[in-house]
Parts: sequence; C-alpha cells; structure tokens
Amino acid sequence: MELKTALKLRNKAKRRKPSFSRQEGYRHVRLRDCWRKPMGKQSKLRKHQKARGSLPMRGYGSPAMARGLTRQGFREVIVHNPAEISRIDARVQAAVISGSVGRLKRSEILKVAKEKGITVLNA
Repeated sequence: MELKTALKLRNKAKRRKPSFSRQEGYRHVRLRDCWRKPMGKQSKLRKHQKARGSLPMRGYGSPAMARGLTRQGFREVIVHNPAEISRIDARVQAAVISGSVGRLKRSEILKVAKEKGITVLNA
C-alpha cells in the first residue's frame, strides 16, 4: 500500500471513529473526559449493551503504514540542538524542537533546517 492511500484511509477511518468517553463521565465533574476501561462486574458499557457508548477495539485502528505519522506523512523527530538536525532525512522525517530549547538555540536550529530543506513542525 502506498503512503498517500494509507493516509487517506486513516482520515476516512478517523471520521467514522466515535469519541470514547469515560463511563459516567458526564455525571461528575471530577471524572475527566479521558478514556478508562470499564471494570465493574455489572457494568453495562463493559457488557456492550446498546446506547451505552462504544469501547476502543481493533476495528477502529488506522493502517499500520500510516500509524505514528503526521498529517503530511512525516515521522516526528525531537531535536535539541543544531547538530541533531543533520541526522534527519528530509523526505521522511520532520523536526520538532524540544520545549526546553531556548530562543537563541531555537533560531540556530531553524536556520540550519531552512538550509537543509527540513520541515520544522513547531516553528
């Protein structure tokens, strides 16, 4: 399968995928909206009863080729200094500047990336 078709299939699958919310998450403010597996013995969601929401299953997954890629089809590589930029393959990978990098070093990284034609995702 080609990469572009895998990305299109992933986008199509994501449109169909429901949002998996926590059981009884709407009821209490203290329960965040993040997913937790229902574990209770009499849990209706665990038993897959109708109208109780859906659980994450392997049918909702994206194609293996597109997994872990950005929308443009790049793999993300975290960069801490200008020397690490030279190890990136511009066709397949994109740089993400680490959050701990300061303004001066960030500008150096951006300059080197522009020279080498490397995409920086958080410029």
